[in-house]
Amino acid sequence: MADEDDSQKTEDPTDKRKAKSRSDGEVAQSQEIKSWMSLIGGAFALLVLAPGVATDIRLITFKFIESPEKISLDLKHLQFIFAEVILETAIAVAPVLLLLMLLAFVANVAQTGFVWAPKKIVPELKKISPKAGLKRMFSLHSIVELIKGVLKLVLVTFVGMTVAAPFMTDMSLFIDRSVGDMLDRLLVISVWFTLAAVGVMTAISALDYSYQKAKSIKQQKMSKQEIKDENKQSEGDPQVKARIRQIRTERAQQRMMASVPDADVIVTNPTHYAIALKYKMEEMQAPILVAKGIDEVAARIRECGEDNDIPIVENPPLARALFATVEIDEEVPAEHYMAVAEVIGYVMRMRGELPPLQTEQKPQDKST
Repeated sequence: MADEDDSQKTEDPTDKRKAKSRSDGEVAQSQEIKSWMSLIGGAFALLVLAPGVATDIRLITFKFIESPEKISLDLKHLQFIFAEVILETAIAVAPVLLLLMLLAFVANVAQTGFVWAPKKIVPELKKISPKAGLKRMFSLHSIVELIKGVLKLVLVTFVGMTVAAPFMTDMSLFIDRSVGDMLDRLLVISVWFTLAAVGVMTAISALDYSYQKAKSIKQQKMSKQEIKDENKQSEGDPQVKARIRQIRTERAQQRMMASVPDADVIVTNPTHYAIALKYKMEEMQAPILVAKGIDEVAARIRECGEDNDIPIVENPPLARALFATVEIDEEVPAEHYMAVAEVIGYVMRMRGELPPLQTEQKPQDKST
């Protein structure tokens, strides 16, 4: 089943999946890059820092090698000398250790950037389980990594020794030489060995990083169903969104229908369109559209108007024009003032709010 699932994961990971993997600490990272950076740091230390470190260590050890008879053997003196040697040695090698720590940090950041993944440091019982630990130790992955490590060690050692071999042919003659000469020769051998190891590790690191990158991308691959599910989570289920839109529309219509009893006139098509207008001469500069609808909604507006004794005027061109150009709670635009004024005036004269004209006729729309 797992193989079947993996075979279905043919799609590139989405930005959301990449972000989740990153937040979980699942990023492409090569341990060989860290080893490579450490070797570069070691090479730099040997070429630049080692002479100074070697000098400091030489001064520390000289008093033991060249004049051991001058050293007192009482316990307090030996404790003092021991503490002094540790402190002086720590100070001597501190620059090298700090450099290696800095390079290890740079190696991490260069590969993944700054990653904050608390999940990786949260203690888990399965991580400290002896059974799980043994299973990890003897897993196929661990065996493969062990073989890779041994082969890498053999290769680096072979190349390094091959490069450094010319400098070791006369090492037997150094028995009669001073400690300083021996340290100088060991420094040369170490430098060449490290440079050779850096060359080998450069190739290994490049290959391993490419492999880890490809492996990470493969692990993040998604199936089409996973992408579909993610889109639903991100954008919402289309069915749920449609239902939400339907509910919003119904609520908006309910609020609109609640405003119809306040209208002063309803302009109709007469059956397909219905527009409810409200106008208070003392309070408004222009009539306001309080409700509009077509077909079933138009029928409900007309029915509500009849129940509330609101005048209904048939004017198809005006009804269609207002439906297309005016939204709910908006004022009637200036281009429709004349036609709407005739309708409002007709209704107000019917109510006795304006004196009747000599020849009162039902208004006809003059807007096109």
